[in-house]
Amino acid sequence: MKRKNYPVGQWKNYMYWPLMLTILLVLMNMPLYYFDKKAGICVSVFSALYFFVVLGVFLANKSMLRNEVISFATQYGTVQKKLLNEFEIPYALLDYNSKILWMNEAFSNITEKDKGYHKSVATIFPSITRELLEKEEHNRNIQVEWKGRFYRASAGKIYFDEETLEEGLPELDKNGQFLIALYLFDETELHASIQEIQDQQMVSMLIYIDNYEEALESVEEVKRSLLVALVDRKVSKYFSERDSIIKKIEKDKYFVSFKQKYLEELIEDKFSILEDVKTVKVGNEMAVTLSIGVGVSGTSYNQKYEYSRMAIDLALGRGGDQVVVKEGEKISYFGGKSRQVEKMTRVKARVKAHALREIIESREEVFIMGHSISDMDSFGAAIGIYCAAQVLGKKAHIVLNEVTSSLRPMKECFTEEKGYPADMFVRGERALEMADYRSVVVVVDTNRPNYTECPELLGKTKTIVVFDHHRQSSEVIENAVLSYIETYASSTCEMVAEVLQYFNENIHLKSNEADSIYAGILIDTNNFMTKTGVRTFEAAAYLRRCGAEVTRVRKLLRDDMAAYKARAEAVRYAEVYRGAFAISICPAYRDVESPTIAGAQAANELLNIVGIKASFVLTEYNEKIYISSRSIDEINVQLIMERLGGGGHLNVAGAQMKGCSVSEAKRRIQVTLDQMLEEGDIEV
Repeated sequence: MKRKNYPVGQWKNYMYWPLMLTILLVLMNMPLYYFDKKAGICVSVFSALYFFVVLGVFLANKSMLRNEVISFATQYGTVQKKLLNEFEIPYALLDYNSKILWMNEAFSNITEKDKGYHKSVATIFPSITRELLEKEEHNRNIQVEWKGRFYRASAGKIYFDEETLEEGLPELDKNGQFLIALYLFDETELHASIQEIQDQQMVSMLIYIDNYEEALESVEEVKRSLLVALVDRKVSKYFSERDSIIKKIEKDKYFVSFKQKYLEELIEDKFSILEDVKTVKVGNEMAVTLSIGVGVSGTSYNQKYEYSRMAIDLALGRGGDQVVVKEGEKISYFGGKSRQVEKMTRVKARVKAHALREIIESREEVFIMGHSISDMDSFGAAIGIYCAAQVLGKKAHIVLNEVTSSLRPMKECFTEEKGYPADMFVRGERALEMADYRSVVVVVDTNRPNYTECPELLGKTKTIVVFDHHRQSSEVIENAVLSYIETYASSTCEMVAEVLQYFNENIHLKSNEADSIYAGILIDTNNFMTKTGVRTFEAAAYLRRCGAEVTRVRKLLRDDMAAYKARAEAVRYAEVYRGAFAISICPAYRDVESPTIAGAQAANELLNIVGIKASFVLTEYNEKIYISSRSIDEINVQLIMERLGGGGHLNVAGAQMKGCSVSEAKRRIQVTLDQMLEEGDIEV
């Protein structure tokens, strides 16, 4: 049906207003009849004459006025379209499917597309997707790059009604109720300026010589100054090439500052100074190693220095011979391929023992917990700390949720019948009810909060103590009042045995307590074949004097037949990958209570095969995939496990995976090995 051309909108009001005044004249004329009839008649005649004159003028000029308005609107639309087409800012109209309907000359010149190009905008800018355009909160800041230039794309929706659909946009799909106006703002110069500012930012770096004293002792006295001079020269030459400031702040410490633009160059070089400094040989038997902490992206120079200090602490805590780059919350690791040198002095153990005694004396109750699915090292270390608390007359509890089959024989040595309190072992839920701000929580054999038996317990008190021998990662227990982490130690039990010797003169371990600590050392060293040093045997000798019996411990650590079969199956069906890596899956038999322990034992067994440099055994347990990795000395399995979200030591490490199958986890290990071999992080 054809629409009639009646005036509409404000134009209608202006056209009809003179006619509407007739009504006002009639209303004014009515009182005149009451006062003067002749005057009323005159006004009535005038009103009628006025009405017909105005009506005639309206009818005569109606078409002319409408044509003038249409002509003006046409000219205005033409000018507006011309202005949009010649607009210097690139501009395009998209439909609700992100298909380009129209573009101006600037948009066409940038994209090198003609105005007949009616495809999705994602074919030009892949980052501008339909899903992204539908999210209005993201429409104002879409960063795109096109042929070496950077643009900020700003998009806004233009809504319209059905009348507009019918008359104004015949080609538009009427299922959509809006158009999208897309603008491109060239920010190439701004991007370059920001990058230049970032490149000119100063980076703070701390360099420590890990084994300064040990390296000097391994060389003749007359050559010691030469060794130090050569190391200084290596460090100065490496960083002076990057326009750096190098300042030696102590005999074995350096402070370096340089522009941030050189950091990417150092990362690509993988901080070759770590390997370069090891080539310094003047008769020294021990190679010199460095630890480097880098602080980036701080809001001030002071904060960058704090970042570098935190990074160097993390590098030292992970065993040294590596670089840690802290960029805000992001932490990156480089190096870390060397075994940390064992410290012969026990001064640190004595200092930590005295500090632990002071902390326990000032608290009312002690809670000791290790990692979840506790092993013998975690259990033995907890027993050692429990004995220390008992000597000081403090109430102590060991948080233990799950007792594995390998741990049960040892735990049964601490019952009420043998003189131990019923609440010596408590579950995590009970510990949360008992603990308060007056308690101290001692964490053993882990430094990750999420790996503990009860992570919530760490928030119940501000007094936290950490004893561990694993390398630190970016996820650590924060605000610990005492942290004793020695990565060269064979086990946490070795560390606790040393601390107990200096803790109190009146401490005397019972035979079963000494057995527990000794068993932890025995398991973690694989019967004194892995990571053993002088201090390991000294700790074992101390425990032997306290009553530890080797034969008794061996009987307690024996496996049942089901666990032995599971371990044998894992070894039997192991796959050799790339000629040097043994990868296997430990079968999760129902009658095996602790399949993860069987998997770890199988990983140790696989290293006895000729040609195997590292082993990986996967175990599916409690809806998780547990990975046990082992090596002898050629492969740093800690670096491999960190790529998979885990960690550990150079030759003993592990990881946990969720939401994937065993075969998928196995494939991820293979992909990680391929990547690290290609990048040179590991060598076969």
